[in-house]
Amino acid sequence: VQLVESGGGLVQTGGSLRLSCAASGFSLDDYAVGWFRQVSGKEREGVREGVSCISRSDGKTHYVDSVKGRFTISRDNAKNTVYLQMNSLKPEDTAVYYCATSSMPCERNEFRSWGQGTQVTVSS
Repeated sequence: VQLVESGGGLVQTGGSLRLSCAASGFSLDDYAVGWFRQVSGKEREGVREGVSCISRSDGKTHYVDSVKGRFTISRDNAKNTVYLQMNSLKPEDTAVYYCATSSMPCERNEFRSWGQGTQVTVSS
């Protein structure tokens, strides 16, 4: 059972990236999938901000206010992958991005399995 994030990198302000969260050993469509980010720095150590989530059953999507209108979460069940399309990137989006799964609705915020993360850096 494994989650692997990819697609991070260095991009200029206003640019775009598409992150992928690929699962092996289980079906992602059995779970709600969330994207989180963690900013480096002592004061933020261990703090992961929820960015977006897609529900298991009805595909309902959720976004933190700071990314609404810029980020889009989606599923490709055939590829067993969830994506996070990030447009109009800002320096404050710089972070390590993680995906995680939950057997509960997104609103419960009970995520159990996590990937290793992918770094996103937005230069000004």
